[in-house]
Amino acid sequence: MTESAQQTEAAVTRSIYITSPEGGTGKSTVALGVVDLLTRRAQRVGIFRPISPAGGERDYVLELLLAHDGVDVPYELCVGVTYEQVHDDLEGALSEIVEKYHEVARRCDVVVVVGTDYTDVAGPTELYYNARIAANLGAPVLLVVSGKDRTPEEVRQVTGLAIGELRANHAQVIGIVANRCTATDLSSVLAALTGPAPVWAVPEEPFLSAPTVRALMEAVEGKLAIGDEGLLSREALDVQVGAMSFEHLLDRLSDGAVVITPGDRYDILLGLLTAHAAAGFPSLAAIILNGGYYPPAPVARLVESLGQRLPIIRTDLGTFRTASAAAQTSGRLTADSQRKMDMALALTEQHIDGAALLAALDVPRAEVITPLMFEYNLLDQARSDRRHIVLPEGADDRILRAASTLLERQVADLTLLGDEASIRTRATELGLDLDDATIVDPRAGELLERFAQEYTVLRAHKGMTVERAREIVSSVSYFGTMMVGLGLADGMVSGAMHTTAHTIKPSFEIIKTIPGVSVVSGVFLMCLADRVLVYGDCAVNIDPTAEQLADIAITSAATATQFGIEPRIAMLSYSTGESAGGADVDKVRAATELVRARRPDLIIEGPIQYDAAVDAAVAKAKMPDSLVAGRATVFIFPDLNTGNNTYKAVQRSSGAVAIGPILQGLRKPVNDLSRGALVGDIVNTVAFTAIQAQALRAQAQAQATTPQEQTV
Repeated sequence: MTESAQQTEAAVTRSIYITSPEGGTGKSTVALGVVDLLTRRAQRVGIFRPISPAGGERDYVLELLLAHDGVDVPYELCVGVTYEQVHDDLEGALSEIVEKYHEVARRCDVVVVVGTDYTDVAGPTELYYNARIAANLGAPVLLVVSGKDRTPEEVRQVTGLAIGELRANHAQVIGIVANRCTATDLSSVLAALTGPAPVWAVPEEPFLSAPTVRALMEAVEGKLAIGDEGLLSREALDVQVGAMSFEHLLDRLSDGAVVITPGDRYDILLGLLTAHAAAGFPSLAAIILNGGYYPPAPVARLVESLGQRLPIIRTDLGTFRTASAAAQTSGRLTADSQRKMDMALALTEQHIDGAALLAALDVPRAEVITPLMFEYNLLDQARSDRRHIVLPEGADDRILRAASTLLERQVADLTLLGDEASIRTRATELGLDLDDATIVDPRAGELLERFAQEYTVLRAHKGMTVERAREIVSSVSYFGTMMVGLGLADGMVSGAMHTTAHTIKPSFEIIKTIPGVSVVSGVFLMCLADRVLVYGDCAVNIDPTAEQLADIAITSAATATQFGIEPRIAMLSYSTGESAGGADVDKVRAATELVRARRPDLIIEGPIQYDAAVDAAVAKAKMPDSLVAGRATVFIFPDLNTGNNTYKAVQRSSGAVAIGPILQGLRKPVNDLSRGALVGDIVNTVAFTAIQAQALRAQAQAQATTPQEQTV
């Protein structure tokens, strides 16, 4: 690549070099947060590792970052050289690193370069070489230093030495992250590091360095004897050797602990299983039976009959070697640990000023909105004014995983419905943190009686009795809807385990529609490669009337506005303008006129064909003077058959991400999940439900203050 070509490329591709003066700083956590931040701003984010392990070993940090949504670069392209190549030819390796970096940069708008991990020959020369690489790539440096077991003054000294080395080798430092600090010392660390570059302090989170049960099993050369293999991904928060009497061991148990005990101590094994199953006692992560022993057939049958999912691992190693191997096993931040990923992202979101970092990098905002950008905007918008959402299906693992993510990322406050002991036990088994969630049993407690009384009054015209009402409102969908209706929650999301009718029927009885809106409808946010469109109604109304179509168009425009989409409404039909007639076209034409009469502020066109609404060339030929044709953002279909099939066809043929259905027209938000919903779908649905609740709350506040303003 010529020097002029590299300069041209550098003008359009930003980069950031994340490095440390030593190992164990948690640099990969910071790198993950930076990648997450950049994918919200840039369309094409790349990763580059200038130096990686040799011998065919995969770079786990590189794999972690490449697994992030929004990063699409082959692993092989992202690796510079190995440590061996650096040792053999320092300057030649540097030249190869620069050349390979530019191969990545040509494909991307921004590149995150992650420096070495000090896994080879550690020392001052490693930071020197990182500085030289950064300078030759023209990449500004984000320096990560460790605050673990250090005073603020010690952190300042380490930082000062590192900055001196970087600047001596012409590397530009644009920010400093003091990571793994004692939480109570954050302000002191920030004060100690005050200087010309922005400084952020991130607290230590022991969970991020906790090994998984699977990692411990591999370290002790063990194999799963009994239990749920899916629970091997749970983090081990403590390791205990259980060779003492059980009564003394019991006092030492804690949630997430792995207990190592000789395989012939059947009394301890049975005691641990009993304690694990008992309410009020710690939930263990696993039991490791060492020494090559395993319970004889009668005891083994007893263990199996208990029906516990707790992993029981057997190893031939003795107690000392088993304990030593376990103690030396540390955890890694990997993409297959949902809670670690959530925690790492939450730490960087809460403690590193993303706007300041983006400003320092001067990363321009992409002109297009990708599906990933839109999804991140959903989370940001939801957390800006957290709302309280109820999730009735607390028995579903997907709901629990989504709840953990939502709470960790501070997207919404949550109430889950179900048996509290069962839900918390299962969440702990899955390695999830639901401490901040409220859990309510809909079959018991004072709310059940209150809801029964309220529902009886609400449905008195249907002859409702309190006895029958108790039975009805104990259903999770009715109970959750009553919470929303009575203001105990701002919105509800359900449907992972129940039908659409089961989820939304109670809302028709309890919440009802917004005044002036005759119908509840469902829209999808269609995230195409470069924009987001609103499709409605694709979920609820089979053959809406002209009046109902007008309502759907108006509420869909409001939904678009809530999510930052400028509404330009296309009332779809099989003809455009006055080119054809017929009952179906006349219905759309009448609906269009109703919208214009009721909301003259809205930009609307109809009847219009889909191609004329979306394609500028077709629009120029068919409706050259239209403000909507060729640039529509809100598409209103004449019936459910057309709408549902079209959204699915676009989704499957174009690879669009379809978010929804979003129910609209209700006085308070209730949204339905597909029974095949993934965890990410649930997270998005809760986020847009919270955003709907924000908008309705703001509207209510505005209406409440208007009379006072008029009086004044």
